[in-house]
Formats: sequence, C-alpha cells, structure tokens
Amino acid sequence: QVQLVESGGGLVQAGGSLRLSCAASRRTFGGYTLGWFRQAPGREREFVAAISSGGGSILYSDSVKGRFIISRDNAKNRVYLQMNSLKPEDTARYYCTARTGSVVNAARSYVYWGQGTQVTVSS
Repeated sequence: QVQLVESGGGLVQAGGSLRLSCAASRRTFGGYTLGWFRQAPGREREFVAAISSGGGSILYSDSVKGRFIISRDNAKNRVYLQMNSLKPEDTARYYCTARTGSVVNAARSYVYWGQGTQVTVSS
C-alpha cells in the first residue's frame, strides 16, 4: 500500500508558476513509476506527466510539454511537478499517482492515487 499526499496547489495568474509536491508513505517508493494527472470539472481525468522509478524515462502530455517538468527525489520519497507559463486551461485538480512497471499515460494503469490539490489559473 502506498499513500500519496499532494501539496503546492493554489491560485496563480496566467504566465505564472507553481510547484506541486507529492509525498509518499512507502519506504520502497523508489521502485514505483510516479505520475501526475489532472481533472477539470465535467471532464475526464487527463494524463500530465510520469517518471520511471530511476528517473531515466519521462513522459509528458503534448499540452504541457515544454512548460511542465516532473522530477523525483527518492531519498525524500517525493515527486514534484514544476509548472511554468501556466494557462487558464491548466486549471484543474491535480493528482499524484503510482504504479509498478513502466511509464504509461493511461489512468487505469495506475494503482495508487492521492486526494489531489487544486490549481486555479486566472486570466
């Protein structure tokens, strides 16, 4: 069992930046692929980014590529999402997630989920 707790969300103006953080409870955190998804009201959960257990494989959605950076610190059991050049369409609840296995972008492939943190980008 892996418990995930997100933090760092908030209200920011378009063009601004935020850094999300996700803390994991499990000591074997380093063995998991970690990802970020987001969900806006009335929309399906959307893949944002994922990073492999050793950090050597990273995947981004086209909508955030070049603006967001995912990283992890296995010693601190944390994964981060640096979000730059934020747009109003980035407004959503952002979820941290974990799975064993390779980096994938399908929500159904991820087993563990946090409660999410709200990001609101004003125009």
